[in-house]
Amino acid sequence: MRQAAVPESLRNDVFRGSEVVAAGLLTRRQLDGSTWRRLIQDVYVHAAVPVTHQLRTEAACLLLPDAVVTGRSAAVLWGVDLAGAGDDVEVTIPPAHGPRRLPGLRVRRADVPPQHRRRRAGLPVTTPEFTTVSLAASLPGDDAVVAVDQMIDSGIVDLGPVRALADAWRGSGSARARSACDLADGLAGSPQETRLRLLIHRSGLPRPVAQFRVMEGDRFVARVDFAWPERRVIVEYDGLWHAEEGQFAKDRRRLNRLRAAGWTVVFVTAADMHRPVELIAAIGAALAR
Repeated sequence: MRQAAVPESLRNDVFRGSEVVAAGLLTRRQLDGSTWRRLIQDVYVHAAVPVTHQLRTEAACLLLPDAVVTGRSAAVLWGVDLAGAGDDVEVTIPPAHGPRRLPGLRVRRADVPPQHRRRRAGLPVTTPEFTTVSLAASLPGDDAVVAVDQMIDSGIVDLGPVRALADAWRGSGSARARSACDLADGLAGSPQETRLRLLIHRSGLPRPVAQFRVMEGDRFVARVDFAWPERRVIVEYDGLWHAEEGQFAKDRRRLNRLRAAGWTVVFVTAADMHRPVELIAAIGAALAR
């Protein structure tokens, strides 16, 4: 079967199927073929275009022109990967609009103040500060703190303005937003580092210094995830990136430098996080020594 011709104007961008059919660029039968992929209701893209969360967000904004991208989807537009390609796109529409229940979309009805709106990648989106606090207000427990830490660590927003906005936040989730922003420090290099820090804080152990620079005299030894300098104890989260080619040898050399400088190092893996009692006992034992 001969493959349908692809209009150049439709090769890379999302488009409304009803509009291109009305314009005569495609027939409905062509649109339903394998050349095109439907992203959400009446919004399509060429099948060769990789589907990302941002692409699906573009589709949502094309379908709902009065929407503002919010929540996890806004974080993605600001460069923080809090949503995957298959996750629902989060947008907010004005309260006067009727509710829209559409597969693949999470649509809220609320007013987003003009001062908290920006454009990013050509799309209307909440500011980094508003995005961060709204995530803190809507996500449960440690997930909220993780999201705030990731937004701060990305460099697009600072912790001070986020905490100030959380203090002024009103309505649903305001107490949760303030708590999450107070617990965040913006120093974690990964979600698991945030979860590990919160676990240590709740354990009753002395609080460590995050992202501590280990020095031996004037010589820099290493930057570590958590340290108790007065006890010369370090805790490091050992993520998947440590399995990358060549990383193991670098880690061993770094560990040898730390040990030679008189530090005790406790490594934590994802499996350890599922055994919190044993993990805290191991850290406590290292501190006691």
